[in-house]
Amino acid sequence: MPRVPKLKPRDAPQANSRFWWFFERFTDLHTAAYRLTKGRVGGHVMGPILLLDHVGAKSAKRRTSPLIYVTDDNGNWVIIASKGGVDKHPSWWHNLKAHPITTAQVGPERRPVRAREAEGEERERLWKRAVEVYKPYESYQRRTKRRIPVIVLEPAN
Repeated sequence: MPRVPKLKPRDAPQANSRFWWFFERFTDLHTAAYRLTKGRVGGHVMGPILLLDHVGAKSAKRRTSPLIYVTDDNGNWVIIASKGGVDKHPSWWHNLKAHPITTAQVGPERRPVRAREAEGEERERLWKRAVEVYKPYESYQRRTKRRIPVIVLEPAN
């Protein structure tokens, strides 16, 4: 089993770090517990959690990612593509750009959604709301050169 490298508090594990292998195993367990208990276990870890289903842009493999979320003024779920402040977008964001219609789950509620990136004033307002829920997003943005995307999950009709 690979050793997890020690990180300084301000370092972000880069995309090729072994940290992400361990993180993915934890994510698999988290997702299974969340689904089994309809969010009673794993529904709040460092913030409120939703499960985002997505299809691999290249592989077409179905995946699920537990993510911190906030809601907008219309009741849409909003997620942040931070990946801890690394210089590469999370895979789930690439997947959503290729396949924006998917499903997401909060607690027992599972709904079809269409993902879109928030821009301009909407993005700034939602970013502030997300930072209120999960303060580390601010330091994640300072760590990376990329502008961290804010994604709105609207009902897919």
